[in-house]
Amino acid sequence: MTGPISLPDAEVRETGDARGRGVFALRAFTPGEIVEESPVVLVNALFRDFPPEIKHIVFSWGKLCNSGSAYAIALGYGTMYNHDNPANMRYQADPVNMVMRFIAVRAIAAGEELTVNYNAVGGGPEWPDDNWFQRMNIKPIVSGDA
Repeated sequence: MTGPISLPDAEVRETGDARGRGVFALRAFTPGEIVEESPVVLVNALFRDFPPEIKHIVFSWGKLCNSGSAYAIALGYGTMYNHDNPANMRYQADPVNMVMRFIAVRAIAAGEELTVNYNAVGGGPEWPDDNWFQRMNIKPIVSGDA
């Protein structure tokens, strides 16, 4: 069982680019360190049936846990991490404790944006293609989109 869930050492603020808001480290993180453990809410629905705004934030819980086809909405900052390839974090589903862990894959400096790779199978930090939005047939949400 994991320990108590507390707010991560991070904050949400504007990225200064078209992506709008992002999550930024308030302190340095070391490789392998857990940045956040986000509780998850499971949703049993087909991906195609989600509204576009939800398609941007769900994790394929069934694939990550090798069981079923549910999707997870990570609470906390879990749905606020922007995409990068390579990213500075990976994510890992924990079905026993119903949390999504976000783990540093390299040294992350205080003030740096925290990112995950939307493409990588199993939550890894990098992937040879950077085509997640195209593959999912959804338009990226950028600041100013209606």
